[in-house]
Amino acid sequence: MAIPPEAFFLANNLTGTLQQRIRQLVAEGIVMGRFRAGDKMPSSRGLAAHLGVSRITVTLAYADLVASDYLTSRGRSGYYVSENAPLQPEFETGPRLAVDQVDYAALTGRRFSTADQLQRPADWAQFRYPFIYGQADASLFDHQNWRQCALRALGKRDFEALTSDYYDRDDPLLIEYIQRNILPRRGIEAQAGEVLLTMGAQNALWLAGQVLTGPGKRAVVENPGYPSLRTILAQTGCAVDWVDVDRDGLPPEALQQGVDVVFTTASHHCPTNATMPIARRRDLVDAASARNFVIVEDDYEFEMSFLQPVSPALKSLDREGRVIYVGSFSKSIFPGLRLGYIVAPEGFIREARALRALTLRHPPGHIQRTAAYFLSLGHYEALVNRMKQAFKRRRLAMADAMEAAGLTVAGQGGVGGSSFWMAAPEGVDTETLARDLHNQGVLIEPGRVFFDPARAPRNYYRLAYSTIPVGRIAEGITLIAAAIAASGSK
Repeated sequence: MAIPPEAFFLANNLTGTLQQRIRQLVAEGIVMGRFRAGDKMPSSRGLAAHLGVSRITVTLAYADLVASDYLTSRGRSGYYVSENAPLQPEFETGPRLAVDQVDYAALTGRRFSTADQLQRPADWAQFRYPFIYGQADASLFDHQNWRQCALRALGKRDFEALTSDYYDRDDPLLIEYIQRNILPRRGIEAQAGEVLLTMGAQNALWLAGQVLTGPGKRAVVENPGYPSLRTILAQTGCAVDWVDVDRDGLPPEALQQGVDVVFTTASHHCPTNATMPIARRRDLVDAASARNFVIVEDDYEFEMSFLQPVSPALKSLDREGRVIYVGSFSKSIFPGLRLGYIVAPEGFIREARALRALTLRHPPGHIQRTAAYFLSLGHYEALVNRMKQAFKRRRLAMADAMEAAGLTVAGQGGVGGSSFWMAAPEGVDTETLARDLHNQGVLIEPGRVFFDPARAPRNYYRLAYSTIPVGRIAEGITLIAAAIAASGSK
């Protein structure tokens, strides 16, 4: 049976080069069973004429499909669907019920889907004034060198790193770079057995929460603080104390007796950007020793310290193994990388490694090796420096625009970062404000979710500058100030 050229159509939803899109059309048709073994493909000339592409494009696509065993070439007779082409298995299925018969809301208790988290539109990049946190700026990222590192990691010399199951191990090249280059900048010394790779900082915090807390344990979190941490700890069944931060971050004297674990963001507090002074850091580490608790330090945005030199990490002051250090490349390289790390005594790492192996085994080997090359070849340093310079310009432009517009900065402290913590006048609900601004092309982050739910104010919000161009900042701030004024007059 010959397949007519009209069976192929280049839809607009296909991506890639013309050759790749033709390959996709043929492969999908074979896998889905529309084209069967022994069917003759249209001639390259006929398909090219039908699709409006060059004949060589179709010929190259066919050759690629032959190499993948989707097609076979029979001399001058043409191309045919291969007898060895992959097919989807056929199953006999009954009619699908129109309505689910299981009440999964009752069965699951909706413990995770109803968690109060920051909400960001998926199409945030289409907004003219995206003052949202944690996204990458394509104009700053080094696409070319990341691609070169990824291609190198795909080579034959790195075949084992690409394809092997590491079980509970990590890429030794990446671990070594973290040991020798990243950690010394934070004043930290660590052996290979004291470093564990994670799927970003959030996964690291989840591992720490699971290993260190549980029923009968008491954890301290910052108020306001990282919203996801509240949900992470709720899963463990531990008691949670919310401790109010001040202009210097978490105050050690406010900790109650009987604490087991303290979670803190000392370098750039989330979300106020407060930087904990060295004296307070020492006091917190001393308190951990005197009162026998452990500190989990999320070293949040330490790379983005551009207003003054960064302070050493809490972990660098630790002499008793009481600080569990969490770092991440998600903000300094790009969020979708999902690659972070934990530095802690081997006793903790052993348990966290075993738990990681049970849940996700390990971060993908190819991603680990690509990151190792990107870091070791100096591209990471250049990227961080480029981001620091851009963020400094944006921060200064934003500070000037907010002062001119009369907006109130609630968290001015810190040595850099990528956002401002703001306060609207009493009576302004920033969730309503965010909806109003959304319609004007402005995205802000309401602050209620950062607070203890039992006493959460509604007039705080966060403005980030990691993705918005300098030239749009003043106009966007003007729109925010006008919307706040309008809200206050209602």
